[in-house]
Amino acid sequence: MASGGTGSFDPLVVAAQRPNFQIGQHDSRRQAPLSDLQYGYLLNQGINFVTTPITNENFRKRVFALVEKHLSLLRDSEKSGTTTSTSALAEPVLPPLTPEDTSVFPSASVNTYTGFISPWIDLASPNPIIASISRQVLNLEINYANFTGLRSLVLPGPLRDASKNGGNQGLAQYSRAVREALTVGSRLTFLVHMPMYREPGAEQTESLSSLDKNLPSQEAEKDVDIYTSWDSWNHIRGICDYNLRLFVALQMPRKLPEKNLQDRWFAEPLHYLTLCPQVFQKNQSGYPSLTKHHQQLIFDYMRLKNYPWLLLCDVGPDVSGIDTLAGSLADKGVDTSSKDQFPSLSEAQNAPQPSFSTKAPSDHVDYIKWLESQQPPLTYLESDTLTSFQDWLQSPLQPLSDNLESATYEVFEGDPVKYEQYEFACIEALSEWKELKKPTSKEGVVVIAVAGSGRGPLVTRALRAAEATGVAVEVWAVEKNPNAYVYLLRMNETVWEGKVNVVKTDMRAWKGPVISSTAETGPVYGKVDILISELLGSFGDNELSPECLDGIQHVMAKPHGISIPSAYTAHFSPIATPKLYADILSRSATDEIAFDTPWVVHLYALHFVSQKVPGHARIQEAWEFTHPIPEDTLQSVEAKRSGGVVGGGGGSMAGAAGANDHNSRYCHRTFVCPTRGVMHGLAGYFESTLYESQTEVTRGQKVEISTHPDYIEQKSKDMISWFPIFFPLKKPLYFPGDTELEISMWRQTDDTKVWYEWLVEAWTWVGPSSRIKVASSELCSSRKVACLM
Repeated sequence: MASGGTGSFDPLVVAAQRPNFQIGQHDSRRQAPLSDLQYGYLLNQGINFVTTPITNENFRKRVFALVEKHLSLLRDSEKSGTTTSTSALAEPVLPPLTPEDTSVFPSASVNTYTGFISPWIDLASPNPIIASISRQVLNLEINYANFTGLRSLVLPGPLRDASKNGGNQGLAQYSRAVREALTVGSRLTFLVHMPMYREPGAEQTESLSSLDKNLPSQEAEKDVDIYTSWDSWNHIRGICDYNLRLFVALQMPRKLPEKNLQDRWFAEPLHYLTLCPQVFQKNQSGYPSLTKHHQQLIFDYMRLKNYPWLLLCDVGPDVSGIDTLAGSLADKGVDTSSKDQFPSLSEAQNAPQPSFSTKAPSDHVDYIKWLESQQPPLTYLESDTLTSFQDWLQSPLQPLSDNLESATYEVFEGDPVKYEQYEFACIEALSEWKELKKPTSKEGVVVIAVAGSGRGPLVTRALRAAEATGVAVEVWAVEKNPNAYVYLLRMNETVWEGKVNVVKTDMRAWKGPVISSTAETGPVYGKVDILISELLGSFGDNELSPECLDGIQHVMAKPHGISIPSAYTAHFSPIATPKLYADILSRSATDEIAFDTPWVVHLYALHFVSQKVPGHARIQEAWEFTHPIPEDTLQSVEAKRSGGVVGGGGGSMAGAAGANDHNSRYCHRTFVCPTRGVMHGLAGYFESTLYESQTEVTRGQKVEISTHPDYIEQKSKDMISWFPIFFPLKKPLYFPGDTELEISMWRQTDDTKVWYEWLVEAWTWVGPSSRIKVASSELCSSRKVACLM
């Protein structure tokens, strides 16, 4: 049974364009919210939202004067020899706000603004006085923003990273301040303004730390470590326990870094992409534009369900002279009382004009709007329906212990690709059966059984395959769900014209097709030539396909019986997915098994932390199951169940007979991570061979389905029936560069249920032949949510 439903939809009904860009403007010179006329002007220019500072220049001067006075007293006392410690002077206390310090007040429009915390504070300053005052400013502005009705605030990111000039102490201070801010502003959303990386030559804003003459100046680095900025963000959100109200406002650099870092930021909770003047370059006509690489990055980021908004910083329409213009026009008798009433060109021709920083007031906005129109069309897998499932956690199904609803079946049936592949596999199997002149278990017909028929889509495909090949068939539909059984009987009457034998039973208890029946001898059971099932889960075997097919294998004809599918493999890879981890962490407050659950999820905002190197793929195979299993294995299973074997096998659990030990699995895989990073769990996929050709000419050719990201396009393009599975770690595992992640994984069973266990260990080389373990996860287990047999 397919897992992770997506809903039925027509692939042709797909929007022609990607989402509309949300364009904002931030002016670092702005001292107050816009007037209604200014705001209306920006809206008419294509701006969707604007920012406002919480406090103004008057407040900045007061704070700078306070800090400068205190630092001066410290210097004087040190010169006079009266003290050698900052603790000898009382720590300065920030005075309360006055009406002269801010222009933001409660109003009907204030919640449409994004507030900007003063960019000149330095929460990570090594000077304790400056760090303290910065924290006081932060909390004061947050408290006031909360009062006025603002909904979101942008915090200036740390000015230094952990690896620079003792920055670790400052970063800890910064992270703790942000955590406190989340408590102070309990109704606010916070965005930390982070550069994608510390770009050489990037302008540094004036901060309180410039008042401390004893602080060492930050010199430009010759060798740029592009991951320090992400390291700082990872530190901040870790200290803040992955708070769901904490986001990133990511500053775009002039030169984009390597793709690995771009992908890493893609997985983060992005809310804004900020574009400064330096990011734009002039095209041949002198208009602002972005490089092809920047354009592609924006297009990629816009594929997210919660796509980032674009914030233009210090570029775009200039509104500084709008009110002056309106006043001049009013003096000439032009009505400007409404923000929707703007002057015509002739009326404005002789009026004082605002000084715009660009060739035309909306050049940058026009370019972004043009870029919006250049987005690649949506693909089949990017419909609104599928996009809504991005990174949405779903509990795995329990198809054996639960009876599914009709709506669930309908979801699975909405994927034509899967059933086309199944039909093609049936056609190949019937064609080769006919070509190879194989004997049938019943004279003149190939007996087909669909195990776990649901509402009958595979039955329909089997009948179509028989019609296409001209092979006579006898079809049996086996289904345990009593409600689906009723539906199958109706399908047999109205669609299949009575050609199907419908049986209500658990497939493992089915004795086979009835050949004949008499009062004296009772029913006589035959065998099945082709057994078809769709019991696969997101990890291949996680919905107990091996156990179910083992239980029905006794009805298959020997030696020519065919199972569709004939084999399937599970695959996994370590990933970073901070959004999912934050979601699971929040659930764990009320759900004690949140981190024990292998979640079915349409993984999208993720980053594969390992890279492909010789001998080690980024996604590796865990194990394989094949059907039918060898006859001696089946006999051993029956012996264990009947008590013929004492103690079971080596993998059996305490008190179990070990009858299902042959379906337990273990693997140990090594993944190579050249750059440092963090992982939150394992992404799981599967591949399945539905049918493999048996003729001499085409032997080895396969009909396959796959969810493996590297092969789905060539094996089952646009298949949507299965979403990946996610095995979470209880705590994020941080690892240094040049690390080998060694992952152990088990498929465990005690004859009544099946569960998984997984363990991650990070090893790094310290010599040509010596490694040390630098990190390890707990031994994770899904036994509490095991799949019941």
